[in-house]
Amino acid sequence: MAYEFQIAIDSPEPHKLADWWAETLGWRLEPQDENFIKEMIAKGFATEADTLRHNGALVWRAGQAIRHPDDLPGAPRILFQWVPEEKTVKNRMHLDLRLGGEDQEAVRDRLIARGATYLWDGSQGPQKWLTMADPEGNEFCIS
Repeated sequence: MAYEFQIAIDSPEPHKLADWWAETLGWRLEPQDENFIKEMIAKGFATEADTLRHNGALVWRAGQAIRHPDDLPGAPRILFQWVPEEKTVKNRMHLDLRLGGEDQEAVRDRLIARGATYLWDGSQGPQKWLTMADPEGNEFCIS
């Protein structure tokens, strides 16, 4: 049996990081249902402390997901979930963004302008990639 999966990324500011990655990937934020959130609070299943306002909307404090804009069947969802601590060590897993022929240096420069950090170049045979870090220090590659 093959499983579907989501990618979960820990973050002390998951809503801001989800915004950054949604823009970077051209994906969309997964909507959160403000009425459902209010209903869960009213029924005692959650408290106001479990929520926050982000970009004017009431959302769950615990996290924010993003999805491919075309809702492709089986496409992974990326969940940014709240943790209290900052990142402290190198990722053991990372995202590789395939640019489809877009100029790597131009993409690198656009991402740096939005808060990413360029780390190093890598290559293996004819393949070349640039290793970057998002605004919270999570490594990813562009190729």
